Amino acid sequence: MPEQSILVLDPAGADRHAEYRTLRERGPATRVDVLGVTAWSVTDPALLKELLTSSQVSKDARAHWPAFAETVATWPLALWVAVNNMFTAYGGDHRRLRRMIAPAFSARRIQDLRISVEKVVSELLDGLEPQPAGEPVDLRTHLAYPLPIAVIGRLMGVPDDQLDGFRSVVDGVFDTTLTVEQATANTAGLYEALNQLIASKRAQPGDDMTSLLLATRDEEGDGGSLTDEELRDTLLLMISAGYDTTVNVIDQAITALLTRPEQLAHLRAGRADWNDVVEETLRHEPAVKHIPLRYALSDIPLPDGQTIAKGEAILASYAAANRHPDWHGATADDFDLTRPAKDHLAFGHGVHFCLGAPLARLEVATALQQLFERFPDIELAVPAADLLPLPSLISNGHQALPVRLRPSAG
Repeated sequence: MPEQSILVLDPAGADRHAEYRTLRERGPATRVDVLGVTAWSVTDPALLKELLTSSQVSKDARAHWPAFAETVATWPLALWVAVNNMFTAYGGDHRRLRRMIAPAFSARRIQDLRISVEKVVSELLDGLEPQPAGEPVDLRTHLAYPLPIAVIGRLMGVPDDQLDGFRSVVDGVFDTTLTVEQATANTAGLYEALNQLIASKRAQPGDDMTSLLLATRDEEGDGGSLTDEELRDTLLLMISAGYDTTVNVIDQAITALLTRPEQLAHLRAGRADWNDVVEETLRHEPAVKHIPLRYALSDIPLPDGQTIAKGEAILASYAAANRHPDWHGATADDFDLTRPAKDHLAFGHGVHFCLGAPLARLEVATALQQLFERFPDIELAVPAADLLPLPSLISNGHQALPVRLRPSAG
Protein backbone atom coordinates (compact mmCIF):
# COMPACT_ATOMS: atom_id res chain seq x y z
CA MET A 1 0.00 0.00 0.00
CA PRO A 2 1.23 3.60 -0.58
CA GLU A 3 3.04 5.14 2.37
CA GLN A 4 0.86 7.49 4.42
CA SER A 5 1.88 10.92 5.57
CA ILE A 6 2.79 11.24 9.24
CA LEU A 7 -0.14 12.44 11.37
CA VAL A 8 0.88 15.09 13.91
CA LEU A 9 -0.83 14.45 17.24
CA ASP A 10 -2.18 17.53 18.99
CA PRO A 11 -0.04 18.17 22.11
CA ALA A 12 -3.03 19.83 23.80
CA GLY A 13 -5.47 17.04 22.95
CA ALA A 14 -8.12 19.64 22.15
CA ASP A 15 -10.34 17.33 20.03
CA ARG A 16 -9.36 13.85 21.14
CA HIS A 17 -12.39 12.02 19.77
CA ALA A 18 -11.89 13.35 16.25
CA GLU A 19 -8.23 12.37 16.52
CA TYR A 20 -9.18 8.82 17.61
CA ARG A 21 -11.43 8.48 14.57
CA THR A 22 -8.71 9.72 12.25
CA LEU A 23 -6.21 7.27 13.71
CA ARG A 24 -8.58 4.32 13.28
CA GLU A 25 -9.44 5.35 9.72
CA ARG A 26 -5.74 5.18 8.80
CA GLY A 27 -5.57 1.47 9.60
CA PRO A 28 -4.58 -0.82 12.49
CA ALA A 29 -1.37 1.16 12.95
CA THR A 30 -0.19 4.43 11.48
CA ARG A 31 2.84 6.66 11.79
CA VAL A 32 2.37 9.71 13.99
CA ASP A 33 4.43 12.63 15.24
CA VAL A 34 4.59 12.77 19.05
CA LEU A 35 6.11 16.16 19.85
CA GLY A 36 8.69 15.69 17.12
CA VAL A 37 9.28 11.95 17.55
CA THR A 38 7.92 9.55 14.93
CA ALA A 39 6.14 6.47 16.26
CA TRP A 40 3.56 3.91 15.17
CA SER A 41 0.20 4.61 16.82
CA VAL A 42 -1.62 1.30 17.24
CA THR A 43 -5.41 1.50 17.57
CA ASP A 44 -6.59 -1.93 16.44
CA PRO A 45 -7.31 -3.76 19.73
CA ALA A 46 -6.33 -7.22 18.47
CA LEU A 47 -3.02 -5.96 17.06
CA LEU A 48 -2.36 -3.87 20.16
CA LYS A 49 -2.90 -6.83 22.49
CA GLU A 50 -0.58 -8.90 20.31
CA LEU A 51 2.17 -6.28 20.48
CA LEU A 52 1.71 -5.73 24.22
CA THR A 53 2.39 -9.41 24.84
CA SER A 54 5.09 -9.96 22.23
CA SER A 55 8.66 -10.71 23.28
CA GLN A 56 9.67 -8.77 20.16
CA VAL A 57 8.41 -5.50 21.66
CA SER A 58 10.33 -3.80 24.47
CA LYS A 59 9.86 -0.77 26.73
CA ASP A 60 13.60 -0.41 27.36
CA ALA A 61 14.57 2.62 25.28
CA ARG A 62 18.24 2.53 26.22
CA ALA A 63 18.63 -1.03 24.97
CA HIS A 64 16.23 -1.12 22.04
CA TRP A 65 15.63 2.38 20.63
CA PRO A 66 18.48 3.57 18.41
CA ALA A 67 17.17 7.15 18.61
CA PHE A 68 17.26 7.23 22.43
CA ALA A 69 20.47 9.17 23.04
CA GLU A 70 19.79 11.89 20.49
CA THR A 71 16.13 12.20 21.52
CA VAL A 72 16.17 12.51 25.30
CA ALA A 73 18.26 15.67 25.27
CA THR A 74 15.62 17.66 23.40
CA TRP A 75 12.30 15.81 23.78
CA PRO A 76 9.76 17.22 26.26
CA LEU A 77 8.62 13.67 27.09
CA ALA A 78 12.15 12.42 27.83
CA LEU A 79 11.16 11.41 31.37
CA TRP A 80 8.65 8.89 29.98
CA VAL A 81 11.41 6.90 28.28
CA ALA A 82 14.44 7.71 30.45
CA VAL A 83 13.17 6.58 33.87
CA ASN A 84 14.68 3.40 35.24
CA ASN A 85 11.83 1.42 36.77
CA MET A 86 9.41 -1.35 35.82
CA PHE A 87 7.55 1.03 33.47
CA THR A 88 10.55 0.97 31.11
CA ALA A 89 12.03 -2.41 32.03
CA TYR A 90 12.15 -5.47 29.78
CA GLY A 91 12.44 -9.19 30.42
CA GLY A 92 14.21 -10.25 33.60
CA ASP A 93 14.66 -6.68 34.86
CA HIS A 94 10.93 -6.10 34.61
CA ARG A 95 10.12 -9.32 36.47
CA ARG A 96 12.61 -8.44 39.23
CA LEU A 97 11.23 -4.94 39.75
CA ARG A 98 7.59 -6.01 39.55
CA ARG A 99 8.13 -8.71 42.19
CA MET A 100 9.40 -6.08 44.60
CA ILE A 101 6.37 -3.83 44.14
CA ALA A 102 3.61 -6.43 43.91
CA PRO A 103 3.15 -6.91 47.69
CA ALA A 104 2.02 -3.28 48.03
CA PHE A 105 -0.97 -4.05 45.82
CA SER A 106 -1.91 -7.53 47.01
CA ALA A 107 -5.60 -8.36 47.40
CA ARG A 108 -5.18 -8.37 51.18
CA ARG A 109 -3.44 -4.97 51.19
CA ILE A 110 -6.17 -3.45 49.01
CA GLN A 111 -8.86 -4.88 51.28
CA ASP A 112 -7.05 -3.38 54.28
CA LEU A 113 -7.12 0.00 52.51
CA ARG A 114 -10.88 -0.11 51.94
CA ILE A 115 -11.76 1.44 55.29
CA SER A 116 -9.16 4.18 54.81
CA VAL A 117 -10.51 4.99 51.35
CA GLU A 118 -14.08 5.17 52.64
CA LYS A 119 -12.96 7.45 55.48
CA VAL A 120 -11.06 9.82 53.20
CA VAL A 121 -14.03 10.11 50.82
CA SER A 122 -16.44 10.74 53.70
CA GLU A 123 -14.18 13.46 55.12
CA LEU A 124 -13.83 15.14 51.74
CA LEU A 125 -17.60 15.18 51.26
CA ASP A 126 -18.05 16.47 54.81
CA GLY A 127 -15.93 19.41 53.76
CA LEU A 128 -18.39 20.16 50.96
CA GLU A 129 -21.50 20.05 53.16
CA PRO A 130 -21.46 23.78 54.09
CA GLN A 131 -21.57 24.65 50.39
CA PRO A 132 -24.52 27.04 49.83
CA ALA A 133 -27.30 25.75 47.59
CA GLY A 134 -26.59 26.60 43.97
CA GLU A 135 -22.96 27.61 44.64
CA PRO A 136 -20.56 25.89 42.20
CA VAL A 137 -17.81 23.66 43.56
CA ASP A 138 -14.98 22.17 41.54
CA LEU A 139 -15.05 18.42 42.19
CA ARG A 140 -11.74 17.86 40.43
CA THR A 141 -10.09 20.09 43.03
CA HIS A 142 -12.12 19.03 46.06
CA LEU A 143 -12.70 15.31 45.47
CA ALA A 144 -10.96 13.77 42.44
CA TYR A 145 -7.55 15.27 43.31
CA PRO A 146 -7.29 14.88 47.09
CA LEU A 147 -8.59 11.31 47.35
CA PRO A 148 -5.91 9.43 45.36
CA ILE A 149 -3.07 11.67 46.52
CA ALA A 150 -4.09 11.00 50.14
CA VAL A 151 -4.37 7.24 49.57
CA ILE A 152 -1.09 6.85 47.66
CA GLY A 153 0.53 9.21 50.15
CA ARG A 154 -0.41 6.90 53.02
CA LEU A 155 0.64 3.81 51.10
CA MET A 156 4.02 5.32 50.25
CA GLY A 157 4.48 7.24 53.50
CA VAL A 158 4.53 10.72 51.94
CA PRO A 159 4.23 13.32 54.73
CA ASP A 160 1.11 15.48 54.48
CA ASP A 161 3.17 18.63 54.03
CA GLN A 162 4.80 17.16 50.91
CA LEU A 163 1.60 16.08 49.14
CA ASP A 164 0.87 19.40 47.43
CA GLY A 165 4.42 19.56 46.13
CA PHE A 166 4.10 16.11 44.58
CA ARG A 167 0.76 16.99 43.05
CA SER A 168 2.19 20.02 41.27
CA VAL A 169 5.20 18.28 39.71
CA VAL A 170 3.26 15.12 38.79
CA ASP A 171 0.75 17.29 36.94
CA GLY A 172 3.68 18.63 34.95
CA VAL A 173 4.73 15.13 33.90
CA PHE A 174 1.41 14.68 32.10
CA ASP A 175 1.28 18.19 30.57
CA THR A 176 2.47 17.71 26.99
CA THR A 177 2.36 21.42 26.16
CA LEU A 178 5.47 22.20 28.24
CA THR A 179 8.60 23.33 26.46
CA VAL A 180 11.81 21.33 26.83
CA GLU A 181 13.03 23.87 29.38
CA GLN A 182 9.80 23.74 31.37
CA ALA A 183 9.73 19.93 31.30
CA THR A 184 13.36 19.78 32.42
CA ALA A 185 12.67 22.13 35.30
CA ASN A 186 9.61 20.12 36.28
CA THR A 187 11.63 16.90 36.28
CA ALA A 188 14.24 18.53 38.51
CA GLY A 189 11.51 19.59 40.92
CA LEU A 190 10.05 16.10 40.90
CA TYR A 191 13.37 14.46 41.71
CA GLU A 192 14.01 17.02 44.45
CA ALA A 193 10.70 16.03 46.05
CA LEU A 194 11.58 12.34 45.74
CA ASN A 195 15.00 12.92 47.29
CA GLN A 196 13.33 14.69 50.21
CA LEU A 197 10.99 11.75 50.70
CA ILE A 198 13.87 9.26 50.62
CA ALA A 199 15.87 11.33 53.12
CA SER A 200 12.93 11.66 55.51
CA LYS A 201 12.22 7.91 55.39
CA ARG A 202 15.86 7.03 55.92
CA ALA A 203 15.82 9.25 59.01
CA GLN A 204 12.44 8.04 60.27
CA PRO A 205 11.27 4.77 58.68
CA GLY A 206 7.60 3.91 58.92
CA ASP A 207 5.09 1.22 58.00
CA ASP A 208 4.97 2.18 54.33
CA MET A 209 6.24 1.05 50.94
CA THR A 210 8.99 3.67 50.72
CA SER A 211 10.53 2.50 53.98
CA LEU A 212 10.25 -1.12 52.87
CA LEU A 213 11.99 -0.43 49.55
CA LEU A 214 14.69 1.57 51.34
CA ALA A 215 15.31 -1.25 53.80
CA THR A 216 15.61 -3.72 50.94
CA ARG A 217 18.01 -1.44 49.08
CA ASP A 218 20.19 -0.66 52.10
CA GLU A 219 20.33 -4.25 53.34
CA GLU A 220 21.39 -5.59 49.94
CA GLY A 221 24.03 -2.93 49.24
CA ASP A 222 26.40 -2.86 46.26
CA GLY A 223 23.55 -2.48 43.80
CA GLY A 224 21.73 -5.43 45.36
CA SER A 225 18.31 -6.02 43.94
CA LEU A 226 17.46 -2.32 43.60
CA THR A 227 19.86 0.43 42.55
CA ASP A 228 19.56 3.98 43.90
CA GLU A 229 18.24 5.13 40.51
CA GLU A 230 15.71 2.29 40.38
CA LEU A 231 14.58 3.12 43.91
CA ARG A 232 13.93 6.76 43.11
CA ASP A 233 12.28 6.06 39.77
CA THR A 234 10.12 3.32 41.29
CA LEU A 235 8.83 5.80 43.85
CA LEU A 236 8.16 8.21 40.97
CA LEU A 237 6.16 5.56 39.13
CA MET A 238 4.08 4.51 42.12
CA ILE A 239 3.22 8.04 43.20
CA SER A 240 2.47 9.43 39.73
CA ALA A 241 0.57 6.39 38.42
CA GLY A 242 -1.31 6.01 41.70
CA TYR A 243 -2.44 9.60 41.62
CA ASP A 244 -3.03 11.17 38.21
CA THR A 245 -4.85 8.31 36.54
CA THR A 246 -7.39 7.88 39.35
CA VAL A 247 -8.12 11.61 39.33
CA ASN A 248 -9.12 11.40 35.68
CA VAL A 249 -11.37 8.35 36.06
CA ILE A 250 -13.29 9.98 38.92
CA ASP A 251 -13.60 13.16 36.85
CA GLN A 252 -14.78 11.35 33.71
CA ALA A 253 -17.23 9.10 35.56
CA ILE A 254 -18.94 12.04 37.25
CA THR A 255 -19.08 13.88 33.94
CA ALA A 256 -20.59 10.89 32.15
CA LEU A 257 -23.34 10.43 34.73
CA LEU A 258 -24.23 14.12 34.93
CA THR A 259 -24.49 14.46 31.15
CA ARG A 260 -26.50 11.26 30.67
CA PRO A 261 -29.47 11.18 33.04
CA GLU A 262 -30.74 7.93 31.51
CA GLN A 263 -27.55 6.20 32.66
CA LEU A 264 -27.95 7.56 36.18
CA ALA A 265 -31.50 6.23 36.07
CA HIS A 266 -30.12 2.74 35.34
CA LEU A 267 -28.09 2.96 38.54
CA ARG A 268 -30.96 4.15 40.67
CA ALA A 269 -33.27 1.49 39.27
CA GLY A 270 -30.75 -1.26 39.99
CA ARG A 271 -30.13 -2.08 36.33
CA ALA A 272 -26.43 -1.29 36.83
CA ASP A 273 -24.07 -0.87 39.77
CA TRP A 274 -21.04 1.24 40.61
CA ASN A 275 -18.65 -1.34 39.23
CA ASP A 276 -20.44 -0.99 35.90
CA VAL A 277 -19.82 2.76 36.06
CA VAL A 278 -16.13 2.25 36.75
CA GLU A 279 -15.59 -0.25 33.93
CA GLU A 280 -17.61 1.65 31.33
CA THR A 281 -15.78 4.86 32.21
CA LEU A 282 -12.44 3.08 31.86
CA ARG A 283 -13.55 1.85 28.44
CA HIS A 284 -15.23 5.03 27.24
CA GLU A 285 -12.85 7.66 28.64
CA PRO A 286 -9.70 5.96 29.97
CA ALA A 287 -7.41 8.01 32.20
CA VAL A 288 -4.57 7.75 29.68
CA LYS A 289 -5.06 8.30 25.95
CA HIS A 290 -1.65 7.29 24.60
CA ILE A 291 1.30 5.69 26.41
CA PRO A 292 4.85 6.42 25.17
CA LEU A 293 6.73 4.31 24.11
CA ARG A 294 7.60 0.75 23.07
CA TYR A 295 10.17 -0.46 20.53
CA ALA A 296 10.31 -3.20 17.92
CA LEU A 297 13.11 -5.72 18.44
CA SER A 298 12.60 -7.08 14.92
CA ASP A 299 10.60 -6.18 11.83
CA ILE A 300 6.89 -6.60 12.61
CA PRO A 301 4.56 -7.10 9.62
CA LEU A 302 1.16 -5.45 9.96
CA PRO A 303 -2.21 -6.78 8.73
CA ASP A 304 -2.44 -4.12 6.01
CA GLY A 305 0.95 -4.91 4.49
CA GLN A 306 2.99 -2.23 6.25
CA THR A 307 5.91 -3.08 8.52
CA ILE A 308 7.08 -1.68 11.83
CA ALA A 309 10.83 -1.81 11.30
CA LYS A 310 13.26 -3.01 13.94
CA GLY A 311 14.11 -0.15 16.31
CA GLU A 312 11.04 1.95 15.49
CA ALA A 313 8.92 3.35 18.31
CA ILE A 314 5.36 2.23 19.07
CA LEU A 315 2.66 4.30 20.75
CA ALA A 316 -0.08 2.35 22.52
CA SER A 317 -3.23 4.37 21.73
CA TYR A 318 -5.50 2.90 24.40
CA ALA A 319 -8.37 5.37 24.15
CA ALA A 320 -8.81 4.95 20.40
CA ALA A 321 -8.58 1.15 20.72
CA ASN A 322 -11.19 1.07 23.48
CA ARG A 323 -13.73 2.63 21.12
CA HIS A 324 -12.85 0.52 18.10
CA PRO A 325 -16.02 -0.72 16.35
CA ASP A 326 -14.37 -4.09 15.72
CA TRP A 327 -14.36 -4.54 19.49
CA HIS A 328 -17.55 -2.85 20.71
CA GLY A 329 -19.63 -2.57 17.56
CA ALA A 330 -21.54 0.38 16.18
CA THR A 331 -22.22 1.72 19.69
CA ALA A 332 -18.55 1.87 20.72
CA ASP A 333 -18.73 5.66 21.14
CA ASP A 334 -21.76 5.44 23.44
CA PHE A 335 -21.49 5.44 27.25
CA ASP A 336 -23.77 2.54 28.20
CA LEU A 337 -23.79 1.02 31.69
CA THR A 338 -25.89 -1.90 30.47
CA ARG A 339 -23.34 -2.85 27.81
CA PRO A 340 -22.82 -6.62 28.32
CA ALA A 341 -19.06 -6.54 27.63
CA LYS A 342 -17.06 -3.56 28.87
CA ASP A 343 -13.61 -4.92 28.03
CA HIS A 344 -10.91 -2.28 27.74
CA LEU A 345 -7.19 -1.58 27.77
CA ALA A 346 -7.26 1.26 30.28
CA PHE A 347 -4.84 -0.53 32.60
CA GLY A 348 -2.70 -1.93 29.80
CA HIS A 349 -2.32 -5.59 28.87
CA GLY A 350 0.23 -8.33 29.38
CA VAL A 351 3.22 -8.19 31.70
CA HIS A 352 2.93 -4.41 32.12
CA PHE A 353 -0.71 -4.56 33.26
CA CYS A 354 -1.14 -1.94 36.00
CA LEU A 355 -0.50 -3.34 39.48
CA GLY A 356 -2.58 -0.55 41.00
CA ALA A 357 -5.76 -1.38 39.05
CA PRO A 358 -7.63 -2.89 42.05
CA LEU A 359 -6.83 0.14 44.20
CA ALA A 360 -7.92 2.57 41.47
CA ARG A 361 -11.18 0.69 41.01
CA LEU A 362 -11.82 0.78 44.75
CA GLU A 363 -11.17 4.51 45.00
CA VAL A 364 -13.35 5.44 42.02
CA ALA A 365 -16.31 3.25 43.04
CA THR A 366 -16.19 4.50 46.63
CA ALA A 367 -16.00 8.16 45.62
CA LEU A 368 -18.89 7.86 43.17
CA GLN A 369 -21.19 5.91 45.46
CA GLN A 370 -20.74 8.25 48.40
CA LEU A 371 -20.98 11.39 46.24
CA PHE A 372 -24.24 10.46 44.54
CA GLU A 373 -25.79 9.11 47.75
CA ARG A 374 -24.88 12.25 49.69
CA PHE A 375 -25.91 14.65 46.92
CA PRO A 376 -28.68 13.04 44.82
CA ASP A 377 -29.53 16.37 43.13
CA ILE A 378 -25.98 17.08 41.95
CA GLU A 379 -25.74 18.74 38.54
CA LEU A 380 -23.13 20.32 36.29
CA ALA A 381 -22.71 24.04 36.92
CA VAL A 382 -21.71 24.76 33.31
CA PRO A 383 -22.73 23.33 29.93
CA ALA A 384 -20.82 20.13 29.15
CA ALA A 385 -19.28 21.83 26.11
CA ASP A 386 -17.57 24.32 28.46
CA LEU A 387 -15.57 21.64 30.27
CA LEU A 388 -12.01 22.19 29.05
CA PRO A 389 -9.73 19.19 28.48
CA LEU A 390 -6.36 18.95 30.16
CA PRO A 391 -3.57 20.18 27.88
CA SER A 392 -2.17 16.74 27.21
CA LEU A 393 -2.02 14.01 24.59
CA ILE A 394 -1.52 11.55 27.46
CA SER A 395 -3.75 12.48 30.38
CA ASN A 396 -7.51 12.37 29.78
CA GLY A 397 -9.43 14.64 32.12
CA HIS A 398 -10.79 18.16 32.53
CA GLN A 399 -9.10 21.27 33.83
CA ALA A 400 -12.00 21.74 36.22
CA LEU A 401 -15.30 20.01 37.00
CA PRO A 402 -17.70 22.64 38.41
CA VAL A 403 -20.96 21.24 39.80
CA ARG A 404 -23.84 22.35 41.99
CA LEU A 405 -24.34 19.88 44.78
CA ARG A 406 -27.84 21.20 45.40
CA PRO A 407 -30.07 23.23 43.06
CA SER A 408 -30.25 26.97 43.62
CA ALA A 409 -32.86 28.05 46.16
CA GLY A 410 -36.16 28.71 44.40
